[in-house]
Amino acid sequence: MSRVIGIDPGSQRTGVGIIDVAADGALRHVFHAAINVTAEASFPARLKRIFDELCAIMATYAPEACAVERVFMARNPDSALKLGQARGAAICAVASQGVSMHEYAATEVKQSVVGSGRADKSQVQHMVGALLQLPGPLQADAADALAIAITHAHAGSSMLRLGIPRTAWRRRR
Repeated sequence: MSRVIGIDPGSQRTGVGIIDVAADGALRHVFHAAINVTAEASFPARLKRIFDELCAIMATYAPEACAVERVFMARNPDSALKLGQARGAAICAVASQGVSMHEYAATEVKQSVVGSGRADKSQVQHMVGALLQLPGPLQADAADALAIAITHAHAGSSMLRLGIPRTAWRRRR
């Protein structure tokens, strides 16, 4: 059994989801939360809180791998910069715990969990709940983090079956 933490970084809320993946590919929910940092007095305080809370969560649950959503281009440069900084705080937390990190594009996550790279948030939330047999609705950021962890679990099992690295799957443009 391996444990995977998924992180959906955000400058206001960072989603965190942890699953266990059995050798046969079965998934089991372990933990999920949204780290809400909007009450912090300054942006640096938000980044520190993301870092500290992720370190504490990883120390408690001891994941073996981490999956993070790859950066996309936002329309607003200020928002993109803040998202990148929140992502950097999350990556530093992962690195400080010695956990291996893997990145997935949002379209890969949606394709893996819903079956369509253009799925909306409500579809992702629904499918994550169904795949992990969770009662009731999930908070969107936590659902996204669990979806990222599920994507890594699916990618890992595919790599084992195919015997090729994930980078070889991509189409050349």
